[in-house]
Amino acid sequence: MELLKKLTSAVGVSGREDDVRALIIKEMKPLVENVKTDVMGNVIGFRKGAKRVKLVLAAHMDEIGFMVNHVDEKGFLRIIPLGGFDPRTLMAQRVTVHGKKTLNGVIGSKPIHVLSEEEKKKTLKVEEYFVDVGLPGDKVKKLVSVGDVVTWRREMDELGDCVTSKAFDDRVGVYVMLEALRQIKGKALPCDLYAVATVQEEVGVRGATTSAIGIDPDIGVAVDITLANDVPGAAEHEQVTKLGEGAAIKILDSYSISNPKLVDHLKAIAEKRKIKFQLELLPRGGTDAGALQRAGSKAAVVTISIPTRYAHSTVETIHKKDVEACIDLLAAYILEAGSKSYVL
Repeated sequence: MELLKKLTSAVGVSGREDDVRALIIKEMKPLVENVKTDVMGNVIGFRKGAKRVKLVLAAHMDEIGFMVNHVDEKGFLRIIPLGGFDPRTLMAQRVTVHGKKTLNGVIGSKPIHVLSEEEKKKTLKVEEYFVDVGLPGDKVKKLVSVGDVVTWRREMDELGDCVTSKAFDDRVGVYVMLEALRQIKGKALPCDLYAVATVQEEVGVRGATTSAIGIDPDIGVAVDITLANDVPGAAEHEQVTKLGEGAAIKILDSYSISNPKLVDHLKAIAEKRKIKFQLELLPRGGTDAGALQRAGSKAAVVTISIPTRYAHSTVETIHKKDVEACIDLLAAYILEAGSKSYVL
């Protein structure tokens, strides 16, 4: 999983995906006939198939992060979020500030020793945190400007049968897409294939929207993480998915309802090939599938999800076997796409 480690280490918050985009282009080029980027910054790989049915795979390359919106006289940085954060996860985290020079920093807040009883009860907002880079104000102002981005500083690490890192959302989806392309390299395809690493998903599925307008897919398969809420305190019906129980085939989320025939086709493939899978209903949140469905004129969509604990934190955790199952399921589906009716 060395490639996954490289992907999670690459810089690429929403709207500033240059670093991770360069890595994806390099990895995708040997796996498709041609690769291009559009004005938004989406990476689009293409392989011709037997039928002029357009299959789009979409996995977003952007990660949640922050943007500097103020540098004060003492050198402390104020930040605004790019993507959704639980403010409780931000306290005392290590970050990297990407200014004229890359700086290590920590997210600071008022020490508990001097908090009033009322302040102790209050939940901090993202905007109330600050970044300390350990330099005086005059030096910081020369190195950091409003609009510079801030990312988590956390490497991928082994955790039993699992791995943990920041930015699995959705670098693991990009990894699954690339590895599925590697599996099917040299094999005949039933329809035209577009593999799209999208931008700005975390701020409103924007890259997938523009790519769908340009391609106008017949079938759209998003590859993204989903919640594995299989932790203490969660009831069985609240768990969404479980780590180690295989690829998740999405039935619905708040952005899209998956095409039932695509869901059935994926289930049939998984059963035939003995690929472990589970069904997913996500009450809140969504994927690029919603954009592919709305921006195109005729797309039937579905999502293959990688179960993930602690989403949108520095310790997102996935199971190795689930990742393998997602790769196998996606690769197998590509080779059968369009072979069964996919419209109601």
